[in-house]
Amino acid sequence: MSSLLEIPVLKKFYLEEVVSQLNKIYSYENFHQIPVIQKIVINSGINSSSDKSWIEDVKLDISRIVGQKPVLTKAKKSISNFKLRAGMPVGVKVTLRGNRMYEFLHRLIAIALPNVRDFQGVSKKLDGKGNYTFGVSDHSIFPEVNVEPGRSSLGFDVTIVTSSASDVEAFDLLRLLGVPFRR
Repeated sequence: MSSLLEIPVLKKFYLEEVVSQLNKIYSYENFHQIPVIQKIVINSGINSSSDKSWIEDVKLDISRIVGQKPVLTKAKKSISNFKLRAGMPVGVKVTLRGNRMYEFLHRLIAIALPNVRDFQGVSKKLDGKGNYTFGVSDHSIFPEVNVEPGRSSLGFDVTIVTSSASDVEAFDLLRLLGVPFRR
């Protein structure tokens, strides 16, 4: 992790390269119209019947990966078919902004995703409002996490929220930042 005074590599690349390329493509009238990544939300669901040590392990692994303490999410309603009562833990989530967000995205793009076996790229489908969500099925692709034998792997969702008005602009922003989309 870098200090607070140091600009992350991906943020520097965004400011120096991506902004000018997006401006060439879309000819924005105002600097504030150029799309930017506002936040990244990491969410991992956990089995509500899991023991407390598993929940703490999930929180610890997520915090190692993102560099920030996650928040425990709890069920809002009771659902008898799932043996779920209101207030039971159902997952952990963390919202990244600023330098931590850029550092996480850089590690995800440059280190973690290339570590996936037979990686073909991530889906090109955005949500229609300029946001992008994809799943990571195994958290051991991150070098910060050491997985012990016999321990199950952890999956989580990554949501990248942009200020873009359309999916086309958001796709171009993410493509220029280096997100490896499928061909």
